[in-house]
Amino acid sequence: MTDSLLDRVPVIPVVVLHDLDHAVPVARALVEGGVPVIELTLRTPVALDAIEAIATHVPEILVGAGTIVAPAQAKDALSAGAQFLVSPGTTETLAAAMQDTGLPHLPGAATVSEVLRLLELGYSEMKFFPAEASGGADFLKSIGSPLPHARFCPTGGITASSAASYLSLPNVGCVGGSWLTPADALLDHDWDRIVRIATEATYLPS
Repeated sequence: MTDSLLDRVPVIPVVVLHDLDHAVPVARALVEGGVPVIELTLRTPVALDAIEAIATHVPEILVGAGTIVAPAQAKDALSAGAQFLVSPGTTETLAAAMQDTGLPHLPGAATVSEVLRLLELGYSEMKFFPAEASGGADFLKSIGSPLPHARFCPTGGITASSAASYLSLPNVGCVGGSWLTPADALLDHDWDRIVRIATEATYLPS
């Protein structure tokens, strides 16, 4: 398996969990559907416990922590068992905190200047967020020539129907998507539906 987060799967599921009991079943459903990666956002009180539960009980999935917006969260995510980190934006302090964990991580950028800053810091792979609101696939296509060394995981507003327009770009390795784990499917414990959606995502070009 590649060491690059961008080359593991076409779509990294971006998951917001409000119920700790959903953590293990949703991770198992994604694995069954052929998507052995999950990014849990640190937006809810149960997020760190959910990461720990998945890391413990579903070792076959690569579990990461998203929405890292403060340096302390990087260390907390590491302690919970996260295997990668993702931030929506980047400061030098936040980048240093993520680097200190030793974990693979995708720092966030939304403008050419922010991409240049990350390249200067030594990053060639990064998150593009919020993707749709920041120019979408057209933006990434337009910066491909002047910034050929930057590769992206665009996230934010991407759907099953729009994902292919990103994945066709040479500077996009994967996309982040919340559509793989719909809120109503989680509430209904409809794990079979998540298996089906995940399976469909594996057929997207990568």
